[in-house]
Amino acid sequence: MNLVFDKQLAISYKSNSQKIRVMSETWIERNVFCPYCGNSRISKLANNIPVADFKCKCCGEIFELKSKKGRFGKEVADGAYDTMIERITSYSNPDLFLLQYDEFNVTDLIVVPKFFFVPDIIKKRRPLSPTAKRAGWTGCNIIYDKIPFQGKIEIIKDRTEIDKKVVINNYHKAINLKIDNISNRGWLFDVLNCVNKITSYYFSLNDVYEFADDLHKNHINNNNIEAKIRQQLQILRDKGYIEFLGRGKYKKL
Repeated sequence: MNLVFDKQLAISYKSNSQKIRVMSETWIERNVFCPYCGNSRISKLANNIPVADFKCKCCGEIFELKSKKGRFGKEVADGAYDTMIERITSYSNPDLFLLQYDEFNVTDLIVVPKFFFVPDIIKKRRPLSPTAKRAGWTGCNIIYDKIPFQGKIEIIKDRTEIDKKVVINNYHKAINLKIDNISNRGWLFDVLNCVNKITSYYFSLNDVYEFADDLHKNHINNNNIEAKIRQQLQILRDKGYIEFLGRGKYKKL
């Protein structure tokens, strides 16, 4: 991959946001393969198509692009809140490319598969003031650090391209975590995040129970948190992410 933006594309634009948009979108179209099927290129969609920037003509996968100079923080700004929630709950949201750059060089590129999105990671922003051009419009932020690392698939890391086969393998391994039911999806990823926070590869059921209070805050209508934890650990075991060793002991895979 050529990790340098084509600066000539930005000459006719005045605002920095327009310059970055055209340079980053063109860079994706010229350099990035489809992480789902491995097709060598993905195609830019028309600018008037909402919440979709690229499509793989081979498998039909849709992608949205967010770019930022420097590192993305704990939250990523997105579009309208109601639209985002509708996309997630109707299963029509695209995969998300997160591109980080330094001046005119791409430093990192991550893809987050669409099935890692749940309403709980979408934060509603305050509506725009009555004097604003779009008065009352309400945007949202993606709470990025709530997405399990298994859903942050690296394509470029620290200016280094990840082997294509590794990217595709990581994407398809992540597909094992796909759950259509939104509520069940949220539970699985919440418990997976708890397991990820345990520093040892070997852990116990009691180690996960330590997160029960935090899980209850996210699922206030569930009064049997420990049973739900055991259920989600069984699912993670069946999906090949942990191994049950017996007597409440587990191993990360």
